Amino acid sequence: MNVDAFRGSLSASEPPAGLAPALQALWWDAKGDWDKAHDCAQAQDDAAGAWVHAYLHRKEGDAANAGYWYRRAGRAAARHDLDEEWTAIARALLSGG
Repeated sequence: MNVDAFRGSLSASEPPAGLAPALQALWWDAKGDWDKAHDCAQAQDDAAGAWVHAYLHRKEGDAANAGYWYRRAGRAAARHDLDEEWTAIARALLSGG
């Protein structure tokens, strides 16, 4: 699946089957359900889950908590637009990175 197909799936009521929790988190975030997105991000205890977790706390406005999760993900804190970050994370995770 590519980012365009992933975005296209947002018209459904549930994320596509087989997505890892971090991608499910991005999906729920795009649907406007931050709490469900946060639960999904917490369910994936690895760098991908931490990256999405960082993005979600950045979006929430909690820079300190976001910084913690960026460090756990091994990533520099994002400075660009939230939509750009969402797309970059989705592209990376969908390509297995």
